Amino acid sequence: MRWSRALIPTHKEDPSHAETVSHKLMLRAGLIRRLTSGVYNYLPLGWRVVRKVEAIVREEMDRIGCQELLMPVISPSELWQETGRWNVYGKELWRVHDRNGREFALGPTHEEVITDIVRNEVRSYRQLPFTLYQIQTKFRDEIRPRFGVVRAREFIMKDAYSFHENDDSLSVTYDAMYDAYCRIFDRCELDYRPVEAATGAIGGSASHEFMVLCDTGESEVIVCECGYAATDERAEGLIATVMPPEEPLSAEPVDTPGMKTIEDVSLFLGMEPWRLIKTIVYVADGEPVVALIRGDRDVNEEKLAGLLGASMIEAAPPAVVEKVTGAPVGFAGPIGLSGVKLMVDNSVEPLVNAVVGGNAVDVHIRNVTPGRDFSVDGYCDIARIGKGDLCCKCGKTLDSFRGIEVSQVFKLGTKYSDSMKATFLNENGKAMPFVMGCYGLGVSRTVAAIIEQHSDEYGIMWPMSVAPFEVEILAVKFKNEKVREASEQLYDELRAAGMDVLLDDRHDSPGVKFKDADLIGVPVRVTIGERGLKEGTLEIKMRRTGEQRDVAIEEATAEIVKIVEEARA
Repeated sequence: MRWSRALIPTHKEDPSHAETVSHKLMLRAGLIRRLTSGVYNYLPLGWRVVRKVEAIVREEMDRIGCQELLMPVISPSELWQETGRWNVYGKELWRVHDRNGREFALGPTHEEVITDIVRNEVRSYRQLPFTLYQIQTKFRDEIRPRFGVVRAREFIMKDAYSFHENDDSLSVTYDAMYDAYCRIFDRCELDYRPVEAATGAIGGSASHEFMVLCDTGESEVIVCECGYAATDERAEGLIATVMPPEEPLSAEPVDTPGMKTIEDVSLFLGMEPWRLIKTIVYVADGEPVVALIRGDRDVNEEKLAGLLGASMIEAAPPAVVEKVTGAPVGFAGPIGLSGVKLMVDNSVEPLVNAVVGGNAVDVHIRNVTPGRDFSVDGYCDIARIGKGDLCCKCGKTLDSFRGIEVSQVFKLGTKYSDSMKATFLNENGKAMPFVMGCYGLGVSRTVAAIIEQHSDEYGIMWPMSVAPFEVEILAVKFKNEKVREASEQLYDELRAAGMDVLLDDRHDSPGVKFKDADLIGVPVRVTIGERGLKEGTLEIKMRRTGEQRDVAIEEATAEIVKIVEEARA
């Protein structure tokens, strides 16, 4: 490709609205352009990178025997209603109508559609197991699109679905897919960690996310030196605070005018936040439920939903809080509640002389002891665990890092086959539901993650495996006949040798060309100028390491091919 004929619109300055390194550089290097909030055009340079990542994904999917297909972006609401997800998926599900008023979803994922295909086409256990995958545009109506393509409303994803006779067969494919993902991210030269994860709206019994380490990542990962790792939504652990021994006092109400938050009440009463008990009312699948947790901790709603077996959980609106507790938001407490399920976190059990809401306006109750002043049927783990807490495996102090989630794998079990009546005949002729797995990988998000880890103050530093071009020939003065002839000859020879080559044949100044070369980050840069030609040499520079050396012109093609092929291996 000749730069003079290419659409590579670079910019010198960072765009003011871009927050992360990848977002800034994808815009500055001419990879993407924003169309509307959370929706981007991929320009030719960016699309070349996407296709390189897709090629790696396809090779690794095909290696483990997966079959590629393509499903429609749009799917009828009837399929989603069969699984119940039409009503519980949430506002991120993009719903549309046709001219006849029929409802459809723009697919954020394709469990319903793939299950519909298989229930109509597969009859016998002899056809199992198998895995189907696609690489396709997905849609999620994010409330707050941000970080460019990291959290977009339209994005490119590889989603795969496996079908099995039993759980043992699913585990084999799950492990094979897990290993395939490791190879994909290794080939993309990413520093990543597989971690235990919550199953969320997809559902299932087990899940892992693959996190790319990044300070600006949206996800927090909890880790221990023993090897335990999980997202903060999934992490289990022990709260490290040691409670001082004290005698229980008599509970008594106290006026707390206008004090609705933990911070307000703790300051007003001169008590540490951990001495308070938060009473939070939720609505789980349409039914109110009350969660109790220590004042300095937060409820992990994923854990709470899992314990309740709820498909959808959200904070109760003020009217529901008042109906359940008799008090407005900020004054709810557990004493005297009836007809509602209490979910009490383990952090509440050791508290003595705690403070709770008084279920009346401007009133709290102090000197409350759980089990004495309100009934507790049992304690559970619903706390969000974080850095400084204790590992559930070994008891050591937990640490954390931030990351970008680039993929997630799930053991779905029979969640979708049960609800959609998707069955096969086993060896005894009995109809059985398919056991399923699903495996998502964000292609466009992976591109952003690569840039986050492979860039410097000057621009992108692409790994050879995904670079839009492997070699850039930078002709310092292309108008000069000798420079032009040498550049054209090297360009033709490298292309004939199977290299992806970009020839910068523009008539811009050397300074502009060198800055653009650093910005777009082609791994190997070859500089051809008048001075070098007089000495019979040209300069080869590696973008990532900065290593550079002069090479004889007659040896240049062979040397460049060797560099690229070694990096490809």
